[in-house]
Amino acid sequence: MKKNLGFRAWFYFRQGWSTYFAFILAALNTMVVTYYLAIEKAPTLKYIFPSFITYIAVWMMIGIPLLIGIGYIHFKKSAAYASEADIGTESNPYVYKLQPGHATLVVFPMYLLLTTLLVKLSKNEKLTEEEISQIEEIQKNLKILIAGGYIGKPSFQK
Repeated sequence: MKKNLGFRAWFYFRQGWSTYFAFILAALNTMVVTYYLAIEKAPTLKYIFPSFITYIAVWMMIGIPLLIGIGYIHFKKSAAYASEADIGTESNPYVYKLQPGHATLVVFPMYLLLTTLLVKLSKNEKLTEEEISQIEEIQKNLKILIAGGYIGKPSFQK
């Protein structure tokens, strides 16, 4: 970790700058510029926003809920965040990620079948035809995944 101290400091600097410092300055800059260059020069807008404080108050009452809604849509209702997360995961060599649907269609059913097998083996019972069929289906899906294929659809495409 000590050999990467410079890169770690650079990463923390960029996070602090972009998440906090630049964000706050950009918001203030936008409000100041729009008020003093646009609103102050237009008599109708000056009547609606008689002072900079009034403008900020209205902007916050409308802007903050609007931006929260846009952020919610970005994370929950569009494919944008899923794409960002995929890119971050692909570029991170320390993370292994199952594609959406794989855990419920392959991995967890396989765990369930393995535990069923263990219980049956411990009781000296034989597998039913249905259980053998399930195992073969999971084996087929695992071969698809190992070959780089996909099982199911990402949650944002439902």
